[in-house]
Amino acid sequence: ATAAAGAWGAVDWAADNSKLLVQNYVSANESYLYWYDLSIKKLTAINPQPKKKIAYGAARWRKDGSGVYYTSDEAGEFQQLYFYELATGKKTVITDKISWDVEEVELSHDGAKLAYTVNADGISQLRVIDLKTNQELKLPELPLGLIFGLKFSPDGGTLGMTLNNAQTSGDAFALNLSTQELVRWTFSEVGGLQTENFVAPQLIRYPTFDKVNNAPRMIPAFYYKPKNAGGKLPVIINIHGGPEGQAVPSFSSITQYYVNELGIAVLVPNVRGSSGYGKSYLAMDNGYKREESVKDIGALLDWIAQQPELDASRVGVTGGSYGGYMTLAAMFMYNDRIRAGVDVVGISNFVTFLESTQEYRRDLRRVEYGDERDPKMREFLNRISPTTNAHRITKPLFVIQGLNDPRVPASESQQIVETVRRNRGQVWYLVAKDEGHGFQKKGNRDYQSNATTLFWEEFLLGKKEGTN
Repeated sequence: ATAAAGAWGAVDWAADNSKLLVQNYVSANESYLYWYDLSIKKLTAINPQPKKKIAYGAARWRKDGSGVYYTSDEAGEFQQLYFYELATGKKTVITDKISWDVEEVELSHDGAKLAYTVNADGISQLRVIDLKTNQELKLPELPLGLIFGLKFSPDGGTLGMTLNNAQTSGDAFALNLSTQELVRWTFSEVGGLQTENFVAPQLIRYPTFDKVNNAPRMIPAFYYKPKNAGGKLPVIINIHGGPEGQAVPSFSSITQYYVNELGIAVLVPNVRGSSGYGKSYLAMDNGYKREESVKDIGALLDWIAQQPELDASRVGVTGGSYGGYMTLAAMFMYNDRIRAGVDVVGISNFVTFLESTQEYRRDLRRVEYGDERDPKMREFLNRISPTTNAHRITKPLFVIQGLNDPRVPASESQQIVETVRRNRGQVWYLVAKDEGHGFQKKGNRDYQSNATTLFWEEFLLGKKEGTN
């Protein structure tokens, strides 16, 4: 077989190791699923639909190798679960009544049970089906959070999983499917902290600038509110990267520090372009619609101003990678409403980013951001880029970068720092010579956390607003 555009990856081996599931990923809205026969070295498409762009997710072989369980968005907005029979090409939808993405899929060793998770508003729901009766098993209520790493015991009676939420940093649990008893197997190191005191977020929705069915479009966000807070609370808006990422209620030590120790409310929005809310929502920030996602941050600022417990005069914004771009864009679009910002490995100019990111990623990113080789698109990308609008960034900015970043090269951070400083803006700049796309080494991470805390203490919590 000849390779197509995008990235290729192995997904699942058949039980007898004679066949391999392979996925070809082109973009968040387009991928292809194949099976490879090792005996004759032949690649065959699963569920071929040449006139339709489909995004595939999880895929698992049926235990007898006769077919494949897979998820795709071919029938609508969300990733639904299907069974595809190789011999006939017949497919059966299993989860047609679920209006959320099906994410992880796992089969028991004997092929009698199928477990899957549903991403419902960023929170995992677990389902288990008895494939002999096609009935869903009754399960106990599980802790709210993220569920992944599903694995059945050899006898199929117990389902193992990893659970991550605001109070659990990622621990192994085992669910007895007969007794419905959930047993926690591991207790991850949290430095002696009392995690039961950590704040679980509230899921909120706020209206944005456009409408759906003659009503304001509502943007979901997770709201971490300090306990027993007195007076109006300062706010940090934390914007995820991707752009196709999704903010979820996962364990975050830095968020808990801000909330519990510094008394800062933290809002983590899923602006348009986020995954988890349907493929139309996912594509709503593509190309020329880029700044519409930034307007969703403007709408969040409006919502903050309407909350009696929040201090709209003390709002900081932060994000990493694409979230770094969103931070910079929010700082120049809403400069008079943001007190300070922290940009971590962020894009500062889409044209220079697309021309200097690793070649294997370039076409993938052009699908999302636009093709900088097209003169009209190039002019647009330059016009909306933070480097072009750096003169409008007059509030304190902290830029953090790994020197060896292959995704968002260090030149992206360097040029925004130089441009803002040239316009007499105030910038803190932290570069780690031994890091890439985000800091990984403990010493560097600790330094980053401490420096960021000092920045917020000075410019968000203190009375200083920086100098122009």
